[in-house]
Amino acid sequence: MKKIILTLALVLAAAFTLAAQGRVSTKKYVISDFTDKITKVVLPGSNVLDGAIRQAVVSSWTLSPFEFCTPAEFDRLKKSPDYYFLLSAATQFKGELAPSIVFLTLVKGGPEAAEGISGMHEVISLPMCQSGLSSGRDLVYLGAIVNAVQTFTAEAMESEKVAYMGSEWFNSIYAKEGKMMHILMSEDDIDQSVKDPSKYLDEDFKIVPEDDVDNAFLTEHFNTLCSYVVAPAGLNKGSWCYTMLFEAGTGRLFYITRHKLSSTKGPGFLTSDFKKIARGR
Repeated sequence: MKKIILTLALVLAAAFTLAAQGRVSTKKYVISDFTDKITKVVLPGSNVLDGAIRQAVVSSWTLSPFEFCTPAEFDRLKKSPDYYFLLSAATQFKGELAPSIVFLTLVKGGPEAAEGISGMHEVISLPMCQSGLSSGRDLVYLGAIVNAVQTFTAEAMESEKVAYMGSEWFNSIYAKEGKMMHILMSEDDIDQSVKDPSKYLDEDFKIVPEDDVDNAFLTEHFNTLCSYVVAPAGLNKGSWCYTMLFEAGTGRLFYITRHKLSSTKGPGFLTSDFKKIARGR
């Protein structure tokens, strides 16, 4: 932890030195114009997920003006700094044979786009679902993921620390507010390596069937966090699993961690997750 804090401090110090020299390049500065620019939501329009993203953006996107566009329009406009782009894309990690997870990513347009999406300035990228067939749960939590992208961006525009923390920032919300909340974790969201999850539970932290978790989220249970896991359909070398907790009602993301899948760490919440979540409750 000390090493992480020291590294962040050095990065910020270097960034502010550049700012003083007239070459401002901090992450907060780069996205400071976000609310003044149009966010292009890139949708091929060929599947259910695209339709769900469209609906979620129309229902909840308020931080910037937005327009929908096709992949062809994205290719034509991506080098322009006048636009930000919200897009979904399947990602292939090092060691994988094929793309395994679809991420919802917000990037800023600019000349760096000549190198592809990976060369563009990324504001935030969050896992949505496994690549391939929809599990159905992705449609339940997709609106919350869109909301999380917007929430992070708003905070990163105000705080250099948040901008550099990335998705790790969401865990600070759990540390401040989540300890007193109800938690419903799907029994299917727990990795088999967790031998005795019951010892981490309390009267407000329960393991229940998946349908109960999703129904609680959809019916906006008060003061309740619901589990959601994104992992590949199969176990491949280099694949990652993401575990999350979303608040029912508000859709706020309170917790997100990831781990590489292996023979000892499968898809789902690990013992380390239970320890983090239960600490201080």
